[in-house]
Amino acid sequence: MRKWLPLVAVCLGSFMLLIDVTIVNVALPDMALDLHTSFASLQWVVDAYALALAAVLLGVGALADLTGHRRTYLTGLAAFALASVLCGAAQNTGWLITVRTVQGLGAAAMFATAFPLLNSSYHGRDRATAYGVWGAVSGAAASVGPVLGGLLTEVADWRWIFYVNVPVSVVAIALSVRVLAGERPQHERRPDYVGTALFTLAAAALVYALIRANELGWTSGAVLGLFAVAAVALAGFLAVQARSRHAMLDLSLFRKRSFNGVMIAALLINFAAFAMLTYASIWLQSLLGLSPLQAGLTGLPMSLAVFASSLLVGRLLHGVRPQLLIGIGMLLVGLGSLTESALIHAGSGWAALIPGYLVIGIGAGAMMPILGSSATAAVGRQRAGMAAGAVNTARQLGYAVGIAVLGSVFSSQASGWLSSHAVSGAHSLASALSSGRAAEVLATTPAAQHADLVTALHGASAHALQASFAVAGAAGIVAGLLALVLMRPQRRGNEQDQAGSAARTSPQHSGTVTATSPAAR
Repeated sequence: MRKWLPLVAVCLGSFMLLIDVTIVNVALPDMALDLHTSFASLQWVVDAYALALAAVLLGVGALADLTGHRRTYLTGLAAFALASVLCGAAQNTGWLITVRTVQGLGAAAMFATAFPLLNSSYHGRDRATAYGVWGAVSGAAASVGPVLGGLLTEVADWRWIFYVNVPVSVVAIALSVRVLAGERPQHERRPDYVGTALFTLAAAALVYALIRANELGWTSGAVLGLFAVAAVALAGFLAVQARSRHAMLDLSLFRKRSFNGVMIAALLINFAAFAMLTYASIWLQSLLGLSPLQAGLTGLPMSLAVFASSLLVGRLLHGVRPQLLIGIGMLLVGLGSLTESALIHAGSGWAALIPGYLVIGIGAGAMMPILGSSATAAVGRQRAGMAAGAVNTARQLGYAVGIAVLGSVFSSQASGWLSSHAVSGAHSLASALSSGRAAEVLATTPAAQHADLVTALHGASAHALQASFAVAGAAGIVAGLLALVLMRPQRRGNEQDQAGSAARTSPQHSGTVTATSPAAR
């Protein structure tokens, strides 16, 4: 039994870092009321974590090779625990956003070292078992996150969604010190500090521009300036990667069509499937009056569908080409989001979300477990770690961008609907609706105007949800079609056939859920 203690130590950290992406969603309305936050700040509470995790994941992986995976993992655990305490103690949104960023950096250190630690701790059949258990734990985080977040927010306070990490972190650190073996650092790969800084700047400027565009306008000087900064930083990053001897991302990987197909799916899966959960949760609580726990439970059918679909793929569809699983899975995710757009209207209740959630869950479960193995198979074992890191980075970045883009769509569509129906204070009402403060506005509305305002807010929110789910659905459809085209078998050469064969025989494709949350999002 002792031999599985390293697996427990790694799984504790992975579970925490993945659950912290989704656990905040159902607590956002309570945060908004307690901290009197704006819609843009609320977006950053979610995005700061995902963006920090995405921006440094590849760089931290290289640093861990240099300094030691055990040491990096323990440092990440300590930083994550400290940041969790500071998140729970936050007195304003600036404080919360700052320490959420630190929390994301700690999560990156844990995430980047999970598989290297498992590789050094297990061999042969035990290693395959460890991969499977780690995948199942990662999948459980998707299901437990919203429910646990709702339970803690309802029974205690939203701050406890962060405080709950502390005792788990203490146990994980104590166990890791005892059972994780230290390894000799590898000096052949050095951290790409310049590349990491440029990529971080490009991603942060892009997300900030998308968030500010709704408030300032897409053609405002500040927004255009941010887009320009993002473009210049990205160009600089690509130039550094092309010339550096220690590049954290080998650009030659993108010469392979199959790898490009996987990366497009990785970038858009969290955008299409999970980013809208944030705004759906706000709608459920601020307008429909559901409790945080009830709002969290509405997402449970999606999580169960992801789990069941993943098991089905692993056990019954093991020989199917990854091209079909990824492509059709993304198409189903897009169809599910479009279903949500079609079913939601001004009089809808929470049940309108369930059909679309089930379709999204089936699609996500079919393709997410094989994303990593398909990417590594497409480029060969020598660069497998880099390819897997690129996939994880793309997923986190896609989630951060999705929160920003869909938030902008939601707010602008709500404001436009209110303006077109001659509702006074349309912009401020749309901001309150988007940030979960609709109940606060209604509480201060004169009784004579209350019924009309309730009707207007329901109409605006339904229209905004329809538009946002439509955008998410379109992203899923486009990603699915591109994956089917780019990953199709080639007549000349056997690159794709090798990728398909390797992905089908990978330990990650064993019927377990290897990445079912927006954090592995």
